[in-house]
Amino acid sequence: MDFIFTQLAGFGAAFVALVGDPLTYVYLIVSVFLGITFGALPGLTATLAVTILTGFFGNKIPLDYSLIALLGAYVGAIYGGSYPSILLNIPGTAASAATAMDGYPLAKAGRGGEALGLTTTASFIGTVIGTFTLLIFVWVLLLVSKNIASPEKALLALFGILLSGTLMSEDLVIKGWIAGLIGLAMSMVGLDPLLSEPRYTFGWSYLLSGFQVVPVLMGAFAVPQIIDGLRHVQAGKVLALKGRILPNLKSIRRYLPTIGRSGVIGTGVGALPGVGEDVAGWVSYGVGKTVSSEGDKFGRGSFEGLLCSETANNACIGGALIPLLVLGIPGSPPAAALMGAFKINNVIPGPTIDPEIILRVVAILVMASLTMFLMGLFTARVFVKILAIPQTIFLPVVMVLTTIGSFSVGGGINDLYLMLGVGAVAYFMNLMKYPIAPLVIGVILGSLFDETFRRSLFLSDGDLSVFFSRPGAAILLLLNLGLILSQLPFVKRAFLRMKGRTA
Repeated sequence: MDFIFTQLAGFGAAFVALVGDPLTYVYLIVSVFLGITFGALPGLTATLAVTILTGFFGNKIPLDYSLIALLGAYVGAIYGGSYPSILLNIPGTAASAATAMDGYPLAKAGRGGEALGLTTTASFIGTVIGTFTLLIFVWVLLLVSKNIASPEKALLALFGILLSGTLMSEDLVIKGWIAGLIGLAMSMVGLDPLLSEPRYTFGWSYLLSGFQVVPVLMGAFAVPQIIDGLRHVQAGKVLALKGRILPNLKSIRRYLPTIGRSGVIGTGVGALPGVGEDVAGWVSYGVGKTVSSEGDKFGRGSFEGLLCSETANNACIGGALIPLLVLGIPGSPPAAALMGAFKINNVIPGPTIDPEIILRVVAILVMASLTMFLMGLFTARVFVKILAIPQTIFLPVVMVLTTIGSFSVGGGINDLYLMLGVGAVAYFMNLMKYPIAPLVIGVILGSLFDETFRRSLFLSDGDLSVFFSRPGAAILLLLNLGLILSQLPFVKRAFLRMKGRTA
């Protein structure tokens, strides 16, 4: 209990520090507005919002302000996807796909304002639930970090790459592993971290510093999204926003059990590395339809169904940051982009991260969710007008912003070449259903794996037993082997046979 009070006191101190800084409000308002705009415009995503802001703010301002900008955009974008889902029947982001099931029928019935008001309130509560769950899990970090060394770091980095490839693959798991290993190979380019010898540079001085994180992020996440958006232009008639937007407190009290359950589900799904907000929304929607006494109304204009989706996908934000901050494994694609921002600020998420950073992240998320709540209630009609902007206008603008953000990191034309090269590879990988996030995670975690793996061998005089003689390393090694073996066809068949016998 004393530990919990200590964490709450730390959170309070971080929160007060943010509240007392006038610049906090500037970054919050701008980033949340941009995030909601990115979420509201079909074809853009939360990942794209975080990625572009990483290019502009990643390492050019103090870390606290950078985190405010990126987390504000993250929170705003996940919520912003509800606007086109409700008024256009087009999910603004994958996270809001389930929202369209009931949001659009409600808007057609002239209750769009009421739907947005409840959605805004549920999104706020869901984000707060996920955020305080993140605060509670700080103790895990403190317990693990006492026994972490190079062997554990190397195996943990490898586990993160393999796990992200496993969970983010659409069909064959091997595709996710290949994407992760490509990223791992890319991270080996540049100066050797132990010997300072150039590797795989082919005499090109630009590659001495390795592949820069921001151009890789821009190329992997932004370029394919923009090309795909221009190839598949979505259009629809925006329904008029009728009715009162301010939420009815009586309705909020009525649906509090649904909101609480959906917040817990969203946080739990988010804590599974690589799953993401879209899965959280659908899982919560499915559970709600099963347990609700009004489940037959889901899909036909049910406020309960709407709240199931929107609460869960916002609660997933805090959940997705748990594996990122505690284990160094992103819980969602936007969290992977956020991980890149940490790296360029020389902060390595994982067991050795400074707990003070986690407390600041929690405080920022609370303020970002409150900003999103107020902005959603009082400026909703502004975002409805933004929906009328054609994709053929805003996607080229986003491409310009992406180019500027990538160029501004190193200020050289080579960063643009890298962005376009990675973008072309990522686009064709998307066409072949290879997940992109494991590639980015491989680039980010690869340098950590390379350095700690080789340092472990150096200190042990090449003795591989260092990776299983230590208890923590042995557990992580078993997790890596178990993950690989679990995906082998004959192991899967044996498991299904055993499951059939027990049934």
